[in-house]
Amino acid sequence: MRNLVLFWEYLKNYAKTRLAYRSDFWIEVMSDLLSQALNLIFIWVVFRHTSSLGGWSQAEVIFVYGFFMIPYGIFGMIFNVWNFGERYIVKGEMDRILTRPAHSLLQVLLENVDPPALVGSAVGAVIMASCWAELGLPFHLYDLLLIALFVIGAVLVYAGIYTALAAISFFSDSPTGIMPLMYNIQNYGRYPVNIYNKAIRFLLTWLLPFAFAGVIPASYFLEDKGDGMSRLAWLTPVMGLVVFGLGLSLWNYGVKRYRGAGS
Repeated sequence: MRNLVLFWEYLKNYAKTRLAYRSDFWIEVMSDLLSQALNLIFIWVVFRHTSSLGGWSQAEVIFVYGFFMIPYGIFGMIFNVWNFGERYIVKGEMDRILTRPAHSLLQVLLENVDPPALVGSAVGAVIMASCWAELGLPFHLYDLLLIALFVIGAVLVYAGIYTALAAISFFSDSPTGIMPLMYNIQNYGRYPVNIYNKAIRFLLTWLLPFAFAGVIPASYFLEDKGDGMSRLAWLTPVMGLVVFGLGLSLWNYGVKRYRGAGS
């Protein structure tokens, strides 16, 4: 309950700040929408040259992309740790964080909360619903519960990986530069993994399981391709808990090793 109260207070502070600079807020929203639109245009261009992609139709690939946008938007709102090393380690703000009673990771997340990222989740839900109707997929009320379960698991997958990457800053005083690389890798998880070779497929499924944040859970609602992905979808919440647990453990270990910014 205390954490929820903290979350609400930080949201109010965010709103006050953004209301003072409303144009910046809308520019951020529009730039995010433009980025998503360009990705959809890319998919459209690809399917102008082929009728299927690894056995997936255009509507199915866009359906997967729509699902991907939902957890990624939620993750982007809560786990905004892109500049953790530069701001909290190099500039010494981690010392301030550690003087407060709340968990250090929670404080960092609350200070960097980014509600406009949820716009992407809303757009993803609309895309997913549109493709659902176009594909003529059967719909049951429990599908909403399954979507929520898979989305939570996908958010935890993202959260675990990027929390671990942020925690690396505890062991190095300089930014690692790994996050931009990881951002590029994660984009492969929004497309059907069977279009890649076995090495990349293994990487995206079991080592850096971004496929569990996109194509694998989304495939549960689509026609079975005979590749077993729809059955793997049930592992999404389990994978999320495992990955986030590992990321949080590395974070806690890094905090214990942290000795301050020094002079």
